[in-house]
Amino acid sequence: MTASSDQARRRVALVTLGCARNEVDSEELAGRLVADGWELVDDAADADAIVVNTCGFVEQAKKDSVDTLLEAADLKAGGRPQAVVAVGCLAERYGDQLAESLPEADAVLGFDDYVDIGARLRRIVAGEPHVPHAPRDRRLLLPVTPLERGEAGAAVALPGHAQAAPDLPEGLAPASGPRVVRRRLGSGPSAPLKLASGCDRRCAFCAIPTFRGSFVSRRPSDVLDEARWLAAQGVRELVLVSENSTSYGKDLGDLRLLETLLPELAAVEGVDWVRVSYLQPAETRPSLIEVIATTPGVVPYFDLSFQHASETVLRRMRRFGGTESFLDLLASARALAPQAGARSNVIVGFPGETEADVDELERFLVAARLDAVGVFGYSDEDGTEAATYDGKLPDDVVRQRVARVSALVEELTSQRAEDRIGHDVEVLVETVVDTEDGLVVEGRSAHQAPEVDGSTLLVAGGLGLATLGVGTLVTAAIVGTDGVDLAGVPRALAR
Repeated sequence: MTASSDQARRRVALVTLGCARNEVDSEELAGRLVADGWELVDDAADADAIVVNTCGFVEQAKKDSVDTLLEAADLKAGGRPQAVVAVGCLAERYGDQLAESLPEADAVLGFDDYVDIGARLRRIVAGEPHVPHAPRDRRLLLPVTPLERGEAGAAVALPGHAQAAPDLPEGLAPASGPRVVRRRLGSGPSAPLKLASGCDRRCAFCAIPTFRGSFVSRRPSDVLDEARWLAAQGVRELVLVSENSTSYGKDLGDLRLLETLLPELAAVEGVDWVRVSYLQPAETRPSLIEVIATTPGVVPYFDLSFQHASETVLRRMRRFGGTESFLDLLASARALAPQAGARSNVIVGFPGETEADVDELERFLVAARLDAVGVFGYSDEDGTEAATYDGKLPDDVVRQRVARVSALVEELTSQRAEDRIGHDVEVLVETVVDTEDGLVVEGRSAHQAPEVDGSTLLVAGGLGLATLGVGTLVTAAIVGTDGVDLAGVPRALAR
């Protein structure tokens, strides 16, 4: 791709909200923009265009996205920026509705605009109007049967799946072979790697499939190519993300393809850890548990989306399982890897939830010994089945139940962290800061995913802190805790 000298001087800032999947999408947008002559800047005040990659998952995420767009509009009113552009899930989900309700944004772009994002931004910065898309159910863009999606998927915009022709600028991709349309926006030793997009499940509370579409796996070769590229960029931990990682491969004719792919990813030169996120309990099969728990280089970490434990509530949610089956699932993982990490999210206050249902959820949480739990209060989401349910609970009851379960979770996860005292763990160093009081070295243990599961502070001991740098993998003995956070004495370099 080429750009005029004037175009090359155009600056763009990308602001990313939401989950790790959005991070991948932003880095694809960054790659496309750089290839089209745009200069990336960190400070939005220095940009000609501010692109906000929004989240549209729950009410608070929507509010945060709108607030961020308004903050960007304030920068535009008082400085260099000439355009504020909304992309991402909120923009895709609401399209022209968002544009009408938020005139402070100069344009609202959907996923279909990503492939030509550079040209779109140039026109918007030049003051040309952009007609936002009308929202549509993206599940209808692909065949219902997963195996029929292969060729049809090539014609549907799938953020984070892009592979490109071999004419990208240096720094965007390897010198030969398939080239990755991605530009890292961070420099840490961990990076998300997208396995798939979309979801075929029909959970009553979730709107994600309507704006992310049906489930589509990336080809294993594309995932491996991107993994090698990330390793060449200094990444030591690959965090595999999707809406439902346990479905990987079903549309490629092999439901156990993840079990084959994980050892290949772990064997990529330079990669120390491979972590799988977003496991659906109903699809988490014994063969996948075994590979995650026992494959060298794949961290024994189980991010299981339980959502509740009462069978009554789960069935109204259009989900399977319950306390006993969930405990059996955790037990099977711990039988293979006793120190395996486990986290989940739960929703309280779902329509029709009773005090007995909350008691059952609490019984499960006590028995489950999870390392981290996100607790969310139910709220209606546009277009979902649950929004039509009767039995809605008053807001104050939902808030009380969130507070009650959150307090229990805080106590239980702190206890679980204390259980790790005296054990050796592997720690990936993420920050090294030289302070007046000495070096502060912090990272994450294998059971701690980026951003969500706490951290591990390394304290002076057998292995000098000065020998540790960002990206170092070290074995440490856990000697203390602070909530879910750990303190460990480094004993030896892990590898």
